[in-house]
Amino acid sequence: MPEVKDVSIFEKLQQVNPEAEIWWDSSPLIYQAWAKEFIDSVKDGEKKENIEKRLLHLYNPEKPEDSFFRGVTTNPPLSLTVLSYRKDYWQSFVKRVHRICPGKKDGDLFWQLYKEIICKGAELFLPVFKKSGYQYGYISAQLDPRDREDFDLMLKQAEELASLSPNVMIKVPGTKEGYEVIKELTSRGVPTNNTLAFMIPQFVACAGAVKEGLQIANQNGVDISTWRSVITFMSSRFTASDDLEKEAKQKGIQLSEEDIRWAELAIMKKAYRILKEQNHPSKMLLCSMRISPIINGEKRCWHLEKLAGADIVYTCPPKFIAPLLLEGDHIEFSNQIDEPAPEDVMGKLLKIDYFAKGYDEEGYKPEEFNFHPALLNTAKEFSGAVKGMIDFIKESIS
Repeated sequence: MPEVKDVSIFEKLQQVNPEAEIWWDSSPLIYQAWAKEFIDSVKDGEKKENIEKRLLHLYNPEKPEDSFFRGVTTNPPLSLTVLSYRKDYWQSFVKRVHRICPGKKDGDLFWQLYKEIICKGAELFLPVFKKSGYQYGYISAQLDPRDREDFDLMLKQAEELASLSPNVMIKVPGTKEGYEVIKELTSRGVPTNNTLAFMIPQFVACAGAVKEGLQIANQNGVDISTWRSVITFMSSRFTASDDLEKEAKQKGIQLSEEDIRWAELAIMKKAYRILKEQNHPSKMLLCSMRISPIINGEKRCWHLEKLAGADIVYTCPPKFIAPLLLEGDHIEFSNQIDEPAPEDVMGKLLKIDYFAKGYDEEGYKPEEFNFHPALLNTAKEFSGAVKGMIDFIKESIS
């Protein structure tokens, strides 16, 4: 492992709780190309050299088993990004599949392309998986977001994705049907990541599905040595919906940037506490983080700072990592996971139904999950990325 001048912000975060995990939130297939682009963009010579060492420390393609990253999350938009980095290669792949199976429809070709991206990405983290005794090195492969209410189709997709590599973790949407899929996959010892999840009722539903699935697995003598469960909180996507601020304005409540961050943090802290109190085997995963707010003219990252000390997964995309490596050295960490949100802030937030229902364990019934604004908005974006991959296929074979 290359020696770095000093530890990066992500290493400082993990030092507060060594059980915390930092994951790469993108396909491993783009890491080297992205890292080169980032390094080339840095003009300061000394800083460029230090960032280059830090990036190699985070993920070392020559010795991936020694990398700091402990896992990977992907989704359709992130898979779509892969195509732009090696367009010629992927166009050739599509043409080859189409030539071998000329009768395949665009949807079938998409699925073959998507699986290939997942398979090659999983291969890059397989050394981490093996060295850790199957504890780390998973890559999350998301089910087609367009089929989020179809149990049978999601289960079929999950079976195909899980067969690609032992370190593939199935990313299942937080719909009513999705939690049935999580229960079934868990009963078979298949690792899962609950995505499209934004609120406490969903996290509770996932924990219940995992518990029931494990009971079935144990009754049937299923091998769960390569099983893991993470529950994703898509933090800023929960508050990005117009519903939160629109309702606040209707009620005459002024929400600052700090208040919005606290809304996200309060949900994450409560979810973490619930799982810990139950001694539940699932681990919370935080994504959609922001470098925010600005305090006294200084950029902070409360998603990291206020949750420091937690035994959770922080999954970090390129656009989040780059500015923190460039300008995040001033951020220090202390154990703050058990510190509650300020009472005055919670007083405001709990007057807003959008937040209050998401914060309450019984705020939504499972059949209501499918229609939550944050879920619908995110699923629409992810489905758009699937269309983008299909358009790429059409262009490749035209």
